[in-house]
Amino acid sequence: ILDSIQTRAEQIFNRDSIEALTASAAEKAEHKDDSTWGKRKFEIEQTGGSVTFLEGTRFIINGLKESILWAFLLITLCMLYLFRSFRILLCSLIPNLIPLVITAGVMGWVGVPLKPSTVLIFSVALGIAIDITIRFLVNYKQQLRGNQLDVKKTVIETIHSTGLSILYTSIVLIAGFVIFCFSGFGGTKALGWLTSLTLITATIANLVLLPALILTFFRKR
Repeated sequence: ILDSIQTRAEQIFNRDSIEALTASAAEKAEHKDDSTWGKRKFEIEQTGGSVTFLEGTRFIINGLKESILWAFLLITLCMLYLFRSFRILLCSLIPNLIPLVITAGVMGWVGVPLKPSTVLIFSVALGIAIDITIRFLVNYKQQLRGNQLDVKKTVIETIHSTGLSILYTSIVLIAGFVIFCFSGFGGTKALGWLTSLTLITATIANLVLLPALILTFFRKR
């Protein structure tokens, strides 16, 4: 009896037998998979609310980058066509870039996320701010020849003649966007106060920083 039990145990626990059984089971499983699914490769893709949110955020950020890039490119071409001066171009871009940076910093500090309603702030505010800059520079260019190319005197006269109208226009625009702050919808409320903030900083930059840049770059005249 002991000899038969030992022989049976050796057959069961023999390594070669175990490997043979394992290989046979694997072949059966593979054959079953091939017969059930066929020899096709499947690709796994992640999905769900988190993935959709991340893709939407990435799409919004890329759209914001492209819109600002194209806006500054078109503004650059218009400025070069109107004034034909790289120094004037530099003076016009800096006061309009700073308000956008400040607004983006405030959004991150307060915790306002990038959404379709908040992304509009940059494009709208940039368009209004560059309008203020063009108005100031056009008036400056018109008065420069009458003042025998005296830059300092021309800048002072431009501030006195154009600065007040720019200030009034900005106040009206800011008041119009402030109305959105009383909305019950969060996106509209953020659009209102962030656009107003951008216009305030843009007005200050165009009335303070822009004349200072002109005096700095053209002080030899």
